[in-house]
Amino acid sequence: MHIHDVIIIGGGPCGLAMAIEATKNGLDHLILEKGNITESIRNYPRRMRFFSTAENIEIGGIPFAISEVKANRNEALQYYRKVAGYYNLNFKLFVDVDRTEKQADGTFLVYANDGQIFQSKTVVLATGYFDVPRKLNVPGENLPHVSHYYDEPFKYSYTNVVLVGGSNSSVEAALELYRHDAHVTIVHKEADFRTKVKYWLVPDVKNRVKEGKIHTRFNSITKAIEPGRIQIENIETGELEWLPADFVFLLVGYLPDEHLLFRCGIVLDPQTKVPTFDPETFETNIPGLYLCGTVMAGVFTEKIFIENGRDHAAAIADHLMGREVRKVKELIDRI
Repeated sequence: MHIHDVIIIGGGPCGLAMAIEATKNGLDHLILEKGNITESIRNYPRRMRFFSTAENIEIGGIPFAISEVKANRNEALQYYRKVAGYYNLNFKLFVDVDRTEKQADGTFLVYANDGQIFQSKTVVLATGYFDVPRKLNVPGENLPHVSHYYDEPFKYSYTNVVLVGGSNSSVEAALELYRHDAHVTIVHKEADFRTKVKYWLVPDVKNRVKEGKIHTRFNSITKAIEPGRIQIENIETGELEWLPADFVFLLVGYLPDEHLLFRCGIVLDPQTKVPTFDPETFETNIPGLYLCGTVMAGVFTEKIFIENGRDHAAAIADHLMGREVRKVKELIDRI
């Protein structure tokens, strides 16, 4: 079996950044990705625009040249694909990794769910968090008209749509659905939209709420979902209410795959789910096994994103090469 210098699990922007650093340092690398490259971005809403400016999500020193300041989903997919091609990165796509095991000789075996086995001197987990939606654990959550991912508005015109959550994903979906003739209600457990909502969306959504074109139920939680309706509870008054709902989107966030981390032998904090790692080198409690990007964030996924997660790759490469590790501008131990 060929022994790679480094296997990178995850082909998102941070995984690609890690592979680029490996290439620049002459390390034999392999990216294992359960879908295609930047699979998570492919699953973003089709009209989504990034919060970060294009230059802040560049990787590999390749300029991200677009006509606007902030890139949309399609532009990002094109950019990362072209960067991967420019560096001739080594992929095995549609390989779903089950676990890693460190051997007595210090190398790692990486086991895929389809029976394939790969071997490497070191492993970097860069699996992000978009694959694992936060669950509400309420009756009806798995019904076919319920989803944790929003795609595009056209399917939902002239229907009743309930969006659970008060962050960017919910606000963006609400505005797009309203403008495509859906009857939209946002249910959120807090008293107002989250403060991290993209600043240019805030006046738009609040004006639409004021006009009665988008409906809200703040200070409310979901109790049950049934075909055609959703039950919510006002947490201040205890009042229960059924809302009509042809479709329900539970847009309450996502989490890193703690089960994969556990199967790789990484110790996680039982409350925060933050894995054990060195905040300068990003090496875990398993020597030779590293974390790169949002996979290390636990429940604090808002703390790490492409803009700062891409920098982890250079620090990991420094450590692999035995150099002084350069400082990352935002360290995870500040969480």
